[in-house]
Amino acid sequence: MRYLLNRIALLILTLLLISVVTFVITNILPGNVATMILGTRGSPETLAALEQKLGLNDPLLTQYGRWIWGMVQGDWGTSLRFKEPISQLMGQKMLASGIVVVMSLLIALVLAIPLGIIGAVKQNRWQDTLSSGTALLGISLPDFFWGIVLILLFSRGLGWLPSSGFVSPTEDFWLALKHALLPAIALGLSLMAHLTRMTRSAMLEVISQDFIRVCRAKGLGEGSIIFRHALRNAVAPVVTVAGLQLGYLFGSIIVVESLFNFTGMGWLTYQGLLNRDMPLIQATVFVIAAVFMLSNLIVDLIYTVLDPRIGLE
Repeated sequence: MRYLLNRIALLILTLLLISVVTFVITNILPGNVATMILGTRGSPETLAALEQKLGLNDPLLTQYGRWIWGMVQGDWGTSLRFKEPISQLMGQKMLASGIVVVMSLLIALVLAIPLGIIGAVKQNRWQDTLSSGTALLGISLPDFFWGIVLILLFSRGLGWLPSSGFVSPTEDFWLALKHALLPAIALGLSLMAHLTRMTRSAMLEVISQDFIRVCRAKGLGEGSIIFRHALRNAVAPVVTVAGLQLGYLFGSIIVVESLFNFTGMGWLTYQGLLNRDMPLIQATVFVIAAVFMLSNLIVDLIYTVLDPRIGLE
């Protein structure tokens, strides 16, 4: 409990620092919210009145305090681009991106763990070369390239899956999964490459240890040794990397969601940047940072469950 409380305190402090950096950067950019609301049609008197109403003439510290207090209370302001409460937009888009991120993580793990095991067990053989080559291919090519290939193959060519759009799972669950599948594969292929290399490295380290030789000396089957003993000891660092990548996925999802016109957090962040929607940019950056920090904390806690040898002290 002491460890958990310390980590939560550190998480809150880190998010506070991130909020300061985000607020300062968005406020030193040219222009302000009042100018973006009125555009070129507002007179200087109207602009000055709106600035006074929005509190833009207050000291920067006062503006930050008002913004962060509103964030704590759930009042994240109104999007200049969508004319809707940002908290309401966040709820919709987090659900959409959550589906893609979870699916991409599952796809990556389903592909990476068998490839990593094969590469370690068949070290320096053609199976290892094939596994390593697949991982190298996934790392070398960017997410948007895989997205274009998937659209051309499965949407334009075969017509199996939609190439763009988002459907809420509350409306049609299976159609929502079909819309999310191509973006998830595009993200998952890159993540799969990292996890394959990590699984192979961890498995090589474990299968060279003495307890594996003892298992073989006792006459245990090779499958039992690999999956019940070696993989169980090697999976902890793989889960750690996967959990950390979960936070990175929310950052790299911007390109993929824009490519597929999938209206999630990445698409929302891009729209905020494209339209210089400062309140929306501040909120999306803060939420993405919070997701990364929370995923890091959850991974550390899961790590101790997977490997009881680790002491939290």
